[in-house]
Amino acid sequence: MSGHSKWSNIKNRKAAVDKKKTFAFTKCAKDILVAVRQGGGDTKIETNTVLRSAVDKAREMNMPKDNISRLLERFESRKDSLLNLTMEGFAGGGVPILVEVETDNKNRTLAEIKNIFKKFGGNLGENGSVSFLFERVGEIEVESRAHKGEGLSQDLQLKLIDLGAMDFEGGTTIITRAEEVDLVEKKVRGLGLEIIRAEVTMRAKMPKRLNNEERDKVEALVESLEEDEDVLKVFKGGI
Repeated sequence: MSGHSKWSNIKNRKAAVDKKKTFAFTKCAKDILVAVRQGGGDTKIETNTVLRSAVDKAREMNMPKDNISRLLERFESRKDSLLNLTMEGFAGGGVPILVEVETDNKNRTLAEIKNIFKKFGGNLGENGSVSFLFERVGEIEVESRAHKGEGLSQDLQLKLIDLGAMDFEGGTTIITRAEEVDLVEKKVRGLGLEIIRAEVTMRAKMPKRLNNEERDKVEALVESLEEDEDVLKVFKGGI
């Protein structure tokens, strides 16, 4: 019996590791596709610097080179028929959700996203039902000051405001105007700060505060949406 229990534990641990690895690869794939979009559909790392950065990060996560090549080849073969859509809905408890998708079959993707919302107690809404609750901003996440977990000091925040920062989140994330994120990123690098990511995103204007149970349900919905191959990004209005 103990041997059976030990084997079950090994299988469970392996399944957990495999799931984590698969999720990491899925995230890398999404980031690569977003980078291709940001680069105007350019799938060549020699000319698309955003894509080059995303591919480098995927390689750091040990994503196989063949996986990356197949992903870019598949995009290249489909790009003339791809549509970019933003779908809007609510998770259980009324938490607003925005889903950015890229698809060559709108009806199929719509049905899939609708089913995912339904499965987790949410519902897909009409255009405009959620988007007004978000604002488009730039986010620049930096390493903690001196790598000591201190976050951005008050003096540094004042300097960053002069450079174009609008707000700060979590001690290490700088909020900028969407159209100024690249400019502010260069200025932040000039201060000697190490940048983890810099991107344009959708930020909830008034995020809904969730208890642990609500948060778990929202995260389960978001994770399932992110696993769909047509979904590029998911934005939630709850913390």
